[in-house]
Amino acid sequence: MKKFEFVDNTADVGIRAFGNSLNEAFENAALAMFEVMTDTQKVSPKEKREINVDGIDLENLLYRWLEALLVFYDSELLLFSKFKVNINQDLMSLNATVWGEKFDSRKHEKRTLVKAITYSQMSIKKTDNEYILEFVVDI
Repeated sequence: MKKFEFVDNTADVGIRAFGNSLNEAFENAALAMFEVMTDTQKVSPKEKREINVDGIDLENLLYRWLEALLVFYDSELLLFSKFKVNINQDLMSLNATVWGEKFDSRKHEKRTLVKAITYSQMSIKKTDNEYILEFVVDI
């Protein structure tokens, strides 16, 4: 199964992420977002961060998860390539451990900067065998 794909969007970048579980789909959504910014295969898991967010529904939880990751890039220039997500749907909370490293222009390709997460075209669907997350990032 593929982890994610990019979807045509007139001004921004549309992303469709997949997972056998909701946790895996959220992990792949994060990976896709950083893939917009750089080649994530060149991002080494040197630094670890913990992320805890709450939401009012799954879409809000996805938004807040991706937004929390962007804050690390904006404040510390951290890129991430490895994610371990645990979602509690009863409490609508997400706890995650993420790994990555600071942006280094000698090592990391500079692609398109993701400025923000949007609710535009955001959806979370469960099929018989996978979760499909769709969202748009503002570039």
